[in-house]
Amino acid sequence: MARPLWLVSLLKQAFPYRAWVARLTRFPLIRWIVGRLAFWEDYIIYLPQDRVVSKTIHIGRQLDDPASTVLPSDIVHKLIDQASFLWIMNWCICRFASNCKDYPIDYGCLFMGEAARGINPQLGRPVTKEEAHEHIRKCQEAGLVHLVGRNKLDTLWLGIGPGERLLTVCNCCPCCCLWTMLPKMDRQLASKIHRMPGVSLRVTDQCTGCGRCVDVCFVDAIEIINGRARITDLCRGCARCVDICPSHAIELRIAGDQPYKDALARLSAVVNVK
Repeated sequence: MARPLWLVSLLKQAFPYRAWVARLTRFPLIRWIVGRLAFWEDYIIYLPQDRVVSKTIHIGRQLDDPASTVLPSDIVHKLIDQASFLWIMNWCICRFASNCKDYPIDYGCLFMGEAARGINPQLGRPVTKEEAHEHIRKCQEAGLVHLVGRNKLDTLWLGIGPGERLLTVCNCCPCCCLWTMLPKMDRQLASKIHRMPGVSLRVTDQCTGCGRCVDVCFVDAIEIINGRARITDLCRGCARCVDICPSHAIELRIAGDQPYKDALARLSAVVNVK
């Protein structure tokens, strides 16, 4: 049953307290309850930004024709082409709740699959494949990062299901994203959100330790040690740090075309969008 708008409004009011709730998951009983209610059978991946990949990518060799390179958002576009039903939210609940000033509030989540038919019609609208493709392109141009996958939390707050028929594409900014709470969560739950298969980032000797990458990382995955940036295992591979580094000291690598195929296969295994 689709959630009434008053409940959605309540969630908006509670949004600023997400970090506090995240810390509570370090208690075993609360971790178990939250895990069953909001993360059961989840699989979500961050996709590196296209503009970063097209500028800096290494795929086992130097590219002769970067324009022909497969880009992370192509994964989303392929899923759109497969989807039987597509729905776009009227706004991003995270940016709306945070009164975001830096990124478009009206660039909401894209939902795919039959379960999306049950979303309260006052929250958004069904769209054509062409409209969905254009929405993703606009989000990319705005500098937003895609989180793609099966997210039980969405079935919970939207009041829809089943989870295996709902795929979520969040379009996240670094200032308001729900998942800024990841570093504060219990690691067992936080591990449900992955970097894209085959993605790695490396800090080179060009690093000056300016800290710009630390400021832009919205999962607190970078620290400055002895005057040089260090990327920790908390990294989800969004590649914002690559884009922001004034010294071009962070390299993004994607190990061939296979990671794109692997990501699409894993997402298709947990959600049927057809």
